[in-house]
Amino acid sequence: MAASKLPFRRETHPPMTTTLSHPSAPVVDTSASPRARLHPLPLAAFTLTDQFWAPRLTLVRDVTLRQQYAQCQQTGRIDHFRRASGRKHIPEFVGKYYDDSDVYKWLEAAAYALGTGHDPELERLVDGAIDEIAAAQAADGYLNTYFTFERAPERWDNLARMHQLYCAGHLIQAAVAHHRATGKNTLLTVATRFADLICDTFTPANPGTDGHEEIELALVELYRATGSRRYLDQAAFFLDQRGQQPPVLDGSPYLQDHLPVRRQSEIVGHAVRATYLAIAMADVYAETEDEGMWAAVQALWRSAFERKAYLTGGLGAHWQGEAFGGDYELPNERAYAETCAAIGGFYWNWRMLLLTGEARYADWMETALYNGILSGISLDGTEYFYQNPLADDGSHRRQPWFGTACCPPNIARLLLSLPGFFASTSHDATTGRRTSTEAGSAPSGAPGAGGAARDGTRGSLWLHHYSSGELRIEGPRGSGVLRVETNYPWDGHVRLTVAEHDAGLSEATLRLRLPGWCAEPRLTVNGQPYEGRLEPGTYAALQRTWRAGDVVELDLPMPVRRITSHPRVLSNHGRIALARGPLVYCVEGADHPAVDLRDIAVPAGAAVAGELRPDLLGQPIRLEVKRDCQAVAAVAGPGQRHAGRKPCVREVERPVEHTGSGQERRLEAGCVAGREELLGVRPAATRAPELHRVREVQRKPTVLARDVAVATTDHDHLRRVRHHRRCLPSSEAPACALVRGDRNASTGRMFTLGRPGPGTVPGCAGPSQRALAPT
Repeated sequence: MAASKLPFRRETHPPMTTTLSHPSAPVVDTSASPRARLHPLPLAAFTLTDQFWAPRLTLVRDVTLRQQYAQCQQTGRIDHFRRASGRKHIPEFVGKYYDDSDVYKWLEAAAYALGTGHDPELERLVDGAIDEIAAAQAADGYLNTYFTFERAPERWDNLARMHQLYCAGHLIQAAVAHHRATGKNTLLTVATRFADLICDTFTPANPGTDGHEEIELALVELYRATGSRRYLDQAAFFLDQRGQQPPVLDGSPYLQDHLPVRRQSEIVGHAVRATYLAIAMADVYAETEDEGMWAAVQALWRSAFERKAYLTGGLGAHWQGEAFGGDYELPNERAYAETCAAIGGFYWNWRMLLLTGEARYADWMETALYNGILSGISLDGTEYFYQNPLADDGSHRRQPWFGTACCPPNIARLLLSLPGFFASTSHDATTGRRTSTEAGSAPSGAPGAGGAARDGTRGSLWLHHYSSGELRIEGPRGSGVLRVETNYPWDGHVRLTVAEHDAGLSEATLRLRLPGWCAEPRLTVNGQPYEGRLEPGTYAALQRTWRAGDVVELDLPMPVRRITSHPRVLSNHGRIALARGPLVYCVEGADHPAVDLRDIAVPAGAAVAGELRPDLLGQPIRLEVKRDCQAVAAVAGPGQRHAGRKPCVREVERPVEHTGSGQERRLEAGCVAGREELLGVRPAATRAPELHRVREVQRKPTVLARDVAVATTDHDHLRRVRHHRRCLPSSEAPACALVRGDRNASTGRMFTLGRPGPGTVPGCAGPSQRALAPT
């Protein structure tokens, strides 16, 4: 591509001499990005104290990071660097050519842990790994342990397949995170030397880019950390290599190389690569005037999240190629939904939120986090899912590691950076006018009104997600502490208290996300109702002069919602999904070995309610459905067994209830021992002896976020539903939601709910899904 087509003038740059960003900078630093509306807070600004996230993050820091480091040692990933440096004699490279990236992602995760708490042992492991990496770097700055010694002549060959720049990108991200967390430059020096070599190597005279996107977004963050413009230029250069004629890569949609990026409007190809491409495009736009890039990112987002996303934020329908399918092609059993793709979707929506302040992006972040990402790690923090099909035959289980181990450290780095995604700030010089993403302001004199006028003179504090903790704001005008108390996601009551304040917080506009799933939010300030308009899927703006002791209470009612899919999602005809708050529920046949799930039906009129179970792990909410068995059994439909062939539910000596080891929740369909009961989970200590066989079958239970239960099944051949999988929708107003499933003698059966119907109700997860009236 000609130099004139680059969005920036390329220059020859000296080595980095600019001032580095502050060590406490956010995960993604848009504080100086001209196109960003919101600016994230430092990672340590929000201290989590809740019972949902805080214990999980502690587990990831204390257990998961150690387990993953041990796996990197045992599988030779650390030894790769020792071999490359000559510190350890290893005759040949054994592993994958992209193994380096797993070490880099682990380092990034560990850096976030160090940024939020002192851990001498972890710091020792990190410093030791960085020492091995630095020793392996070549004199010219090149660093890839696969392309050393006998493969050194192959450097930069086959960029479409060999992930050299992809690995470099994860090195850069780890280095930036490590510097921001610790203030050290040890890894950043290594990364900038490599980045400088990359910038010197790939030019208009020597074009190239990587088949797996990652280097682009990493270079943008390196630009933000160092101030060196060459890295931003190089990121844009790499983006512009795609879709050229003749192709720089292979010209395929699989590598997003079929069209120039500004002309791409449909999300295609490998799902993780596609999301990373979109992230990079959003990052480049945030720093530039490239409106063509922004238009393309928005079109790609609509393609992904309005027509190709699963209900739980999973992305990628095809096992072959780990790729997106066509519009509304969302199979259940054949879903791939890689954990890394859901994480990519989370990061992409974060960029979109920072650029626009629109609540729909935060809604999708929440959906993916609780349902499509948390399923990827076991409750004990040592086993993982790579693929997340929506239904399976019981053979799909978590593993402690993989030959391609991209997902485990990816989950770790997201979870350990999670406090950085809860809140952000904005300078209202760009947000002083009302937008469609904000709920109406309170009238003058009403709670929430007052303070400075909306003239762009006051800043805003945005709360995107809710969890108990303390949020500390530091700014040029002072500081403040906002205390958050909630039992989210089990309960929608959120209490905010101004604990400390000075000029920095007293004049801020507080903006609270009203989730799109919440039909009737309620808001009070010091006990007085907020008199403005509260619109789901927006932010409520509270403008007043804040004083210590002020209390804001937000209520987000969580009735059980019945969700149906778009009629074009053929695999979901005859199905509904059940959701409560941000959580999607699922059904697991292993919990009902004495019940033929094909004989169970849940009528549309059946009451479904949530019940707090303090006796269960995590004190979750279970769903309970009550209905007369005989009435349910009388309903049958095409392709289903006639209910008269067997009783609706067989009686068993005891309820068969299964918790496994995880943060799971399930929709148990059936009357056990003659009782009208749906959904129950019991701790392992209370399990009946007959459960041992089930536990053996599912000794590594799948997990979604604790309250996650979905009624789902594949249209052609149904098997059992695994609770960590997404529940797939069905109809708008089914006369009766019928259950179907294939018998599996050892693992149970699965079932689906619902029957197709017309109409779309806004405010669900997206146009691919619809909502029925809350139960």
